[in-house]
Amino acid sequence: MDLFLDQFVNPEVLAKYAPLILKGAGVTVVLSLLIVLAGIGFGALLACLRAYRLRLVSFLIVVFADVFRALPPLVLILLVFFGLPNIGVVLSSFTVLFIVLTLVLAAFAEEIVWAGITSIPKGQWEAARSTGLGFTQALFYVVLPQAVRMVIPPLTNRAIAITKMTALGMVIGVPDILGQATTAQSFSANASPLTLAAVAYVLLFLPFVIASRWLEARFARPGS
Repeated sequence: MDLFLDQFVNPEVLAKYAPLILKGAGVTVVLSLLIVLAGIGFGALLACLRAYRLRLVSFLIVVFADVFRALPPLVLILLVFFGLPNIGVVLSSFTVLFIVLTLVLAAFAEEIVWAGITSIPKGQWEAARSTGLGFTQALFYVVLPQAVRMVIPPLTNRAIAITKMTALGMVIGVPDILGQATTAQSFSANASPLTLAAVAYVLLFLPFVIASRWLEARFARPGS
């Protein structure tokens, strides 16, 4: 038991590397917020474009969504980080992780928002158009608000899932929580920094998990 505590909950190691983990937490928070805002925004935009039912545009959006939902994010991260320099494009590890996870989230968000748009009864479109609204106005003023309301719970769950994937940045040197923890673990030859990283992830993401449960319950109620 003493050996376990010394390896995983060593007070001296925890105190020494806590500032490093805290710094990594800041990177994780900033990166997560940027990914969620950009990914959901881009995905919603693609879903709206798809609503116009332009054959070529819709085809390209479907291909984009299917490809980025099918490929493992780690494969995309490694492909972009190590592949682009071969054609003269060099991006920082932070930028690579942001771009890849944003596109992955956008692919899922597009399908979720599109499902919401298509679930709106045709009568809603017809009622909006009968008041003199154009297609775009009907989409943004009548249909989209109803669709977004319905898809908030799955979007929230997907956002939480993608932000936890920021830990994949460790493989390309992003100084997030896990990246800092693994660096500290290698220097200290002790697993306590990894324990601290686990605690940091729980403290950061548990409130969002609880919030997602609340949203699921709230929007599942009729008339909510």
